[in-house]
Amino acid sequence: MKVLVINCGSSSLKYQLFDMDKETVLAKGLVERIGIEGSLIKHTKTGLEPIVAETPIPDHKTGIKLVLDALLDKSTGALSSLSELGAVGHRVVHAGEKFATSVKIDAKVMEALKECVPLAPLHNPANIMGIEAVTEVLPRVQQVGVFDTAFHQTMPNTAFIYGVPYGYYEKYGVRRYGFHGTSHYYVSRRAAEMLGRPVEKLKIVTCHLGNGSSITAVDGGKSVDTSMGFTPLAGVLMGTRCGDVDPAIPMFIAEAEKLSSKDVDSLLNKKSGMLGLSGVSSDLRDIEAAAERGEARANLALRTLTYGIKKYIGAYAAAMAGLDAVVFTAGVGENSATVRAMVCQGLEFLGIGLDASKNKVRSKEAIISTDDSRVKVVVVPTDEELVIARDTKRLVE
Repeated sequence: MKVLVINCGSSSLKYQLFDMDKETVLAKGLVERIGIEGSLIKHTKTGLEPIVAETPIPDHKTGIKLVLDALLDKSTGALSSLSELGAVGHRVVHAGEKFATSVKIDAKVMEALKECVPLAPLHNPANIMGIEAVTEVLPRVQQVGVFDTAFHQTMPNTAFIYGVPYGYYEKYGVRRYGFHGTSHYYVSRRAAEMLGRPVEKLKIVTCHLGNGSSITAVDGGKSVDTSMGFTPLAGVLMGTRCGDVDPAIPMFIAEAEKLSSKDVDSLLNKKSGMLGLSGVSSDLRDIEAAAERGEARANLALRTLTYGIKKYIGAYAAAMAGLDAVVFTAGVGENSATVRAMVCQGLEFLGIGLDASKNKVRSKEAIISTDDSRVKVVVVPTDEELVIARDTKRLVE
């Protein structure tokens, strides 16, 4: 079966075409600047050089048609006809408490996704547009929704509830949801395979570290706590997001600076984090370089990030009453030996021993702890698209 995986943003569309018999990627690409001047599609058939074409793309429907045209191209495509396409899987950011697993998309599911728009106003509308566009262009092809929040639906209420009046949870769904669930699900299971142990027998802390970052406690294969909250703003320091702060700070800044709620939201989401602390960049590579040059604020940002991750690892070890493995993934987690070393330094009391030589690894699977380390440290490049493709194939079949 061939499965097309789609991840729609408000003005972009990423895609990968899988041959699920072999679980290989046949083609992938990106549609950028949808509805904006300078829109383009970048398409790559596995084994060939990327092809970039600038063309007007007024909406997601047009974008989907361009993707299908690229996949059907005789020289650079990967489908001989659309009849080869068995299903389409969509990444959907927010399902609230409505879905704890991936689901086939039907009218009831679409209604539920629309009801969750207030919880993810930047993401769910784009996801919905992508589903509707595929429905219009490929009306007979089955579609599946795979949710960022689903993996975290196993959290106990003590982990997801906030200390605000309970009525706000009942009325508005104010609670911790968590995100990056597909990534945490994949890397925890892949790490267990690498260690040769069943995930059901392991207590794992997974660290998805990128421009957006989240830490998750995975006990017996289930998420029992996670650092992101009602929104992706909570948790550790991120590229431009502040992470955990005293909730009185936004109100104080708003009053002191005469800012609107939208201004404060922009401040915390787009101007804070590594960018706000360092004054250099939101990109960790730039911050590491600046810290090496001796820039104090860049060094502060780097130390604040790694200190925060370290605190979550300790907290989650306590929450699970044990720890067997720490997993690093995503752009920073997979590539920054510096961050991994700084996080693990001082955690020897938990049984973590990092091998400095093994830690010199980028973007590939590796066990980087010492041979005698009681807690294993693992690097696993995430593959959310493969999880979506697998779930899509399973549900359709």
